Amino acid sequence: MGLFMEYLSIHEMSKKWNIKERKLTAFCRNNRVAGARKNGKEWIIPSDAIKPLDKRTKEYVEYKFETNKTTTTIAYSESNSEENVISSFFNKYTVKPMYTAFTPYRICPLGAHVDHNMGKITGFAIDKGIHIAYSIKQNGIIEIESLQFPKRAQWHVLNTPVVKENDWADPLRGATIELNNRYPLRYGMSAVIDGELPIGGLSSSSALVITFINALAFINNIKLSEEELMEISELSERKYLGIENGKLNQMCEIYSKKDKLLYVDMIDNYYELIDTPENMKYVIGIFFSGIEKGISSEQYNKRTDELRGTAYLLKAFNKNEYDRFKNTNMRDVPYEIYLKYKNKLPIAYQKRAEHFYSENTRVEKGIVFYKKGDIESFGKLVTESGESSINNWETGSKEMIDLFNIIKSCEGVYGTRFSGSGFKGSCIAFLNPKFVDEVLKKVEDAYLEKYPKMKEKYSAHICNTADGIKL
Repeated sequence: MGLFMEYLSIHEMSKKWNIKERKLTAFCRNNRVAGARKNGKEWIIPSDAIKPLDKRTKEYVEYKFETNKTTTTIAYSESNSEENVISSFFNKYTVKPMYTAFTPYRICPLGAHVDHNMGKITGFAIDKGIHIAYSIKQNGIIEIESLQFPKRAQWHVLNTPVVKENDWADPLRGATIELNNRYPLRYGMSAVIDGELPIGGLSSSSALVITFINALAFINNIKLSEEELMEISELSERKYLGIENGKLNQMCEIYSKKDKLLYVDMIDNYYELIDTPENMKYVIGIFFSGIEKGISSEQYNKRTDELRGTAYLLKAFNKNEYDRFKNTNMRDVPYEIYLKYKNKLPIAYQKRAEHFYSENTRVEKGIVFYKKGDIESFGKLVTESGESSINNWETGSKEMIDLFNIIKSCEGVYGTRFSGSGFKGSCIAFLNPKFVDEVLKKVEDAYLEKYPKMKEKYSAHICNTADGIKL
């Protein structure tokens, strides 16, 4: 289908699926059709939606049986990660590691999908992330092992493969090349890393890269500034992996401070740390869907290109001067210009623009509410942001959208949204501490009733804000 969503009416889809219109309407009303939504008084359904299984059929019974066989494929640690990497290093090398380090994961409550077009963002580092134990290798060889993945990776600092090997260590090879382009590297390392929480949507790749760069620079006597660490991390993912990301992940993992909301204006990288008022009480919930594979980076990059293409077209319509496509950003185009030429744009482009402008407005309002200690109003904006990601940015898998809707329906949830694009991974939520147990139980029961195959994969975790990486 591609990125341009085609919807069918109840009448059209009932013919396609050969089921009665009344039954299909009931499926939609009971959230059993992924992506179905109300358009006025009528339901509309994505043309590529999957037909729900009839619970009375043999196919459904077999599906229920198969779901019990699903297990988690990527391991993680929820606690004791530092002890894990130290003991694993000792078991492997029979000596204790010289050094250990930690990089937190990040969440972005407001400002999703706009950083790459010079938008405004907010973020926190959380008290879960990547731990590393490492020692210097005089011969320049990097030998690194992850407790999450089976394959040990190895390369030389002066002879790093320039072509991806399509394994978990590719981001680190790219980081080695970028660091070596700036500073001559001499020493390698033996290292073991461990990741806390399930992978997906928490910028685990960025945290891994920052951890590695910081360690490799340290053992080569290189003192990086925060800006250099951020740039090298961003470039290693952009150039080596081909991911058209912005600096949101790196800024959150480097600049964040405990009990402070990070605000960044990407147009000039201005940032501010906003104190959490004493009367503002919440905890952060991480709800892992169990989905570990999702949309490719190439598909996600298309959405970024669509937004940039919208800015390009609007400048042309308005007869403004414009730079090359890659240097054009939606932030360059005033909202009034968008409204003037909105109807000339493809529907998908209109949606990308609506998300961009509304998300920047939510960031501005959210900062005001946060400074006042109004967690309820701040949380409502977070949920609105999540809905815009689904409807305007058009991301989110069936499972993730259902998880989002379950969480937002719970009493004690101030706000929720995808953490990341929403095709896999986790939803984040700001929770009233008094309702944590009730929310965790309700979400787990409702989600696993809908997706019993995720019984051995789904998990929920409670986190708090944390400091960014220490250089």
